[in-house]
Amino acid sequence: MAGELVGCTIAVLATDGVEQVELTDPVKALKDAGAEVKVVSDKEEIQAFKHHDKGSKIPVDESLDDADAEDFDGLVLPGGVINPDALRLVPEAIEFIRHFVQEKKPIAAICHGPWTLIDAGGVKGKKMTSWPSLKTDLSNAGAKWVDEQVVADGDLITSRKPDDLPAFNRKMIEAFSHSPAAAK
Repeated sequence: MAGELVGCTIAVLATDGVEQVELTDPVKALKDAGAEVKVVSDKEEIQAFKHHDKGSKIPVDESLDDADAEDFDGLVLPGGVINPDALRLVPEAIEFIRHFVQEKKPIAAICHGPWTLIDAGGVKGKKMTSWPSLKTDLSNAGAKWVDEQVVADGDLITSRKPDDLPAFNRKMIEAFSHSPAAAK
């Protein structure tokens, strides 16, 4: 996996309440594959969680106000219940995600992360998975929800939970390696 993503810049969009391992593990995998990774947020620092308990404070690399989605080759949407629920209420976050949807740039979303894709118009007609409690929301928005470890549907990679991270990371890197920046 080393070097597959040299030349790629990946955004990880998150806010307070993110599931810590769903942010830190993909970031490590992306960096190990050679990508430049930037945590983008509406906060200066993110309070992560380990399920119901507070985890670490995660530094933010770029403010959502300053981030230009055009500068990124792919997007990661980690879960945690609070994180995507809060981001859905931030119009700038939805616009940031919508750019990736409209430009057909690869998006990798895990657990509750796909929730924000509903608001950004990124689920209709897509086969995808998530944390089980999102099944009805995603289905009602036009997705074909399945209970599988990881699902790849074109430029969208989705997974269910932290236990799926090894498979999620492999598919995410594979999808991001097809971006024009990785091909250089």
